[in-house]
Amino acid sequence: MKGANSNKKPVHKKILQCWQLYVMLLPAVLYFVLFKYLPMAGVQIAFRDYRAVDGIWGSEWVGLKHFERFINSIQFETLISNTLRISVTNLIVGFPLPIMLAILLNETRSPKLKKVVQNITYAPHFISTVVLVGMVNMFLSPSSGLINHIIEAFGGEAVNFLAKEEAFLPTYIISGQWQNLGWNAIIYVAALANVDTTLYDAAKVDGANRFHKIWYIDLPAIMPTAVLLLIMNSGNILNVGYEKTYLMQNSLNTTVSEIISTYVYKVGLIHAKYSYTAAIGLFNSVINVTVLIIVNKIAKKFSDTSLF
Repeated sequence: MKGANSNKKPVHKKILQCWQLYVMLLPAVLYFVLFKYLPMAGVQIAFRDYRAVDGIWGSEWVGLKHFERFINSIQFETLISNTLRISVTNLIVGFPLPIMLAILLNETRSPKLKKVVQNITYAPHFISTVVLVGMVNMFLSPSSGLINHIIEAFGGEAVNFLAKEEAFLPTYIISGQWQNLGWNAIIYVAALANVDTTLYDAAKVDGANRFHKIWYIDLPAIMPTAVLLLIMNSGNILNVGYEKTYLMQNSLNTTVSEIISTYVYKVGLIHAKYSYTAAIGLFNSVINVTVLIIVNKIAKKFSDTSLF
């Protein structure tokens, strides 16, 4: 009876009873309110002809004008196609590789070797994008690049990879995986570390080999984590960061490297077309949320694992 009466306490008394916890929570709440929710009022720029002198509220309301302009523009198909090509390829290549690395690390019997491999694969994550692209330019340089020196050593001719459209996507994906593979594997390594070791002992008694242990113990253990990460990555299908793409971009590969984020940077910030690029950004977000909801429902139906 005493426990039942305590549950009927008014909300304000419950808050006062553990006010210290709410004080600790306050900075995080303020952060999201000030920097995430309040700026959402600026989304209306996408529906106005924004002029800085008139402000957001004083600018003329034009409805879906900027959305129609973007969808009917000659750049629309190219931007969507390039963005999806990079994002989907990166997802297809980058999703299974961290799982494979985590399983390989989990199967490593030598603790020292495991630590060395982890350090080597984690370290590139902390290299800045600018430095990474600089390294790519150095390695692929047609005159002094290591790759071309190797090609020439075997009797081939130097290739200007960064000037070739067909080389842009592989270069982007490979350099990205080299930089983030180890870091992305951390969560899977942690999931495998929590697997009950008695399962391995039981499997060994039943005559299971190493492949069977991986297939029937390791993969099921990390599958919920993998599904959640897949859902979240699918929700960013059109969010390809502009920085790396912009730095790798040149006049010879623009047709395959121009994506939504680089286009927004050029048109919005350089040419000050704020309303137009705000509409593109909002269009991008709506598509991402839609894909997130669809993938989440599919995952919930087939695996009983979902974000919501």
